[in-house]
Amino acid sequence: MPLTVVVGGQFGSEGKGKIVSYLALRDNVDIVVRCGGPNSGHTVDYRGQRYELRSLPAGFINQRTRLLLAAGSLINPEILLTEIKIAGIDPQRVGVDRNAGIISSLQSEEERSLSLRDRLGSTLSGTGSGVANRALRKPDFKLAKDSLELQGFLTDVSEEVNGALDRDGKVIIEGTQGFGLSVYHSSHYPYATSRDTTASGFLSEVGVSPRLVTDIIMAVRTYPIRVAGNSGPLAKEVTWEEIQRRSGYPTEIKEYTTTTKKLRRVGLFDIEQVKRAARVNRPTQIALHGADYLSYTNKSKTELDNLCIESQKFIAFVERETKTHVSFIGTGPANEEIIDLTL
Repeated sequence: MPLTVVVGGQFGSEGKGKIVSYLALRDNVDIVVRCGGPNSGHTVDYRGQRYELRSLPAGFINQRTRLLLAAGSLINPEILLTEIKIAGIDPQRVGVDRNAGIISSLQSEEERSLSLRDRLGSTLSGTGSGVANRALRKPDFKLAKDSLELQGFLTDVSEEVNGALDRDGKVIIEGTQGFGLSVYHSSHYPYATSRDTTASGFLSEVGVSPRLVTDIIMAVRTYPIRVAGNSGPLAKEVTWEEIQRRSGYPTEIKEYTTTTKKLRRVGLFDIEQVKRAARVNRPTQIALHGADYLSYTNKSKTELDNLCIESQKFIAFVERETKTHVSFIGTGPANEEIIDLTL
């Protein structure tokens, strides 16, 4: 796996953070590069501790992995520095591309003044305004090289990644959000994010050639979500109570967005959405999360044969429809709750 790109196949929160952190340890990865901005969160649930990350790459749990933020990313220094502290890692492991954009509460206020939350369900992180301000080349838009707080982190991410790959190093590009939110490819514009969220888009943000890609892993969930509010269409929307009833979960199921802490919307699995995401991204593998939501009897299982028959049939259905092998199956939120069919 010299260069693996991890992308989402729905509307975000598909478990990209979990699969990136799992692979960072399993394959002893040299570099993980995070793309995007702090408008999305990646969760790492490792050894009983949960980390909700909006900037720091999920591969931080491997102590030897270099952690980079791409040139195309948007960074709120306050959020990044807080996450470095909470994760308890050596700051020298973190590198920020000098051309990454800087956002702050000012951009959040810009989005608030545009009523983006009411209009589009925006998280108001300032990421969209940052993208717009960079495109407009506004004089007050700053790059990471202009940030006093980030001077000790500056690097050329493209140079580091290409150099590592030339030395046969292992690199993961950690995409954010999901295909259904791509500003170019969403079927529901303007209910989209401010950037492209395909594997090709993330390669561009990092500055590495598509010719070097070995694997594209597309993460999907058994029940897709969208953020709360007026965030756009979600086919066959249901309630969390309905999922609890279907799965037989003994405890209440509810998920909240990492960024806004609001209750997520949830829907039934939409194979047409996933097939379109697969057609554009051409994944080599799929990571399917939420087998425990299909049936609580699947909870924490680590062998495919131990899943209930209906869940095994569902996995075969996904493989048949997408023409892609399901290599990883999440059976709960923790990193340890995974079936790895590549071993």
